[in-house]
Amino acid sequence: MKKIGFIVNPIAGIGGKVGLKGSDGAETLKRALTLGAVPESGKKAVTAMRELAEAQNLFELYTYPAEMGANICEEAGLEYRELGEIASGHTTAADTRIAAEKLKESGVDLLVFVGGDGTARDIMDAVGTDIPVLGIPAGCKIHSGVYALNPKTAGKLLREYVEGKVRETIEAEVMDINEELFRQGIVEAQLYGYLQIPRETKMVQHLKSGRRYSESVSVDMLSSYIADIWEPDTLYIVGTGSTTAAIMKKMGLPNTLLGVDLVWRKKVIASDCTEKQILNVLKSGKYNHVKIIVTVIGGQGYIFGRGNQQISADVIRMVGRENIIVAASKDKMLSLFGKPLYVDTGNEEINELLSGYIRVVVGYEETYVTKIM
Repeated sequence: MKKIGFIVNPIAGIGGKVGLKGSDGAETLKRALTLGAVPESGKKAVTAMRELAEAQNLFELYTYPAEMGANICEEAGLEYRELGEIASGHTTAADTRIAAEKLKESGVDLLVFVGGDGTARDIMDAVGTDIPVLGIPAGCKIHSGVYALNPKTAGKLLREYVEGKVRETIEAEVMDINEELFRQGIVEAQLYGYLQIPRETKMVQHLKSGRRYSESVSVDMLSSYIADIWEPDTLYIVGTGSTTAAIMKKMGLPNTLLGVDLVWRKKVIASDCTEKQILNVLKSGKYNHVKIIVTVIGGQGYIFGRGNQQISADVIRMVGRENIIVAASKDKMLSLFGKPLYVDTGNEEINELLSGYIRVVVGYEETYVTKIM
């Protein structure tokens, strides 16, 4: 019988919807709560762990108290053994490291953790490559290759693991960025080390790829095309990334590289918006036509749920799938090697709504039809 360890970082991703682009540090957490942020990682953890409910007889589950695991196990209908102690409501990165160390000492075969890149670093510091791990994605920024594609897929992979269908492991990179620079629009990613993960490449995300010089021509052409078809009486919700920044530049508009901006009648009416700000604008009733413009994360294929959590499931529901424009360079699409695009909105209903085929603008009047999963 397999022994599974389970740890939740309760504050992972809490800064995403309020536009803070991360949750590292006590001051960031305080600011996120002041802005009305609510914990998201627990919901995502439940989505994953419910996939294990019918395989309970195949494994023993070890976890930490309250919001670091026990609460999620109960909600998912799982039996568990509780280890350690925490100050509920006041957990820190140190709690994650201590929990990982204790679970390793208890002899777990696989350590499952919920969080983002900072959490992956804490897990790496605690267990190294001594035992295999699997990340359930819940952070704002997820550059590391140790996470499943989304919480539901994480649960399916865990199910296959406890059923003995996945036995081999591989090393995967733990990456993180400097959040302070990230908030200033500067992406500085660094390799911190490696973790062992189950070898199932179709269910685990790839590293975020960097830009190629040859992207520039494709981005310029698609930017020109979108600028030419821009509708003046439509409210545009413009997502994060260098591709959307290039579109804004082509329009002669200022842009928040790593934030979400609102454009009406070819003027920016709100910059670096939170989810709440976007929803308030949509609910105002002033705008009859709304579109969302997003790009693709190269190498990973995500269009929602990675770095643009401000464009939440509720925002997408109000705007509608038919009003989403996806734009990406040809090189970025080729970097996916034929794999589909992914969404991880934290809401299974919206994930399902977004699934299916979609056109991606890759040049001037050029589109690439691909599938969203």
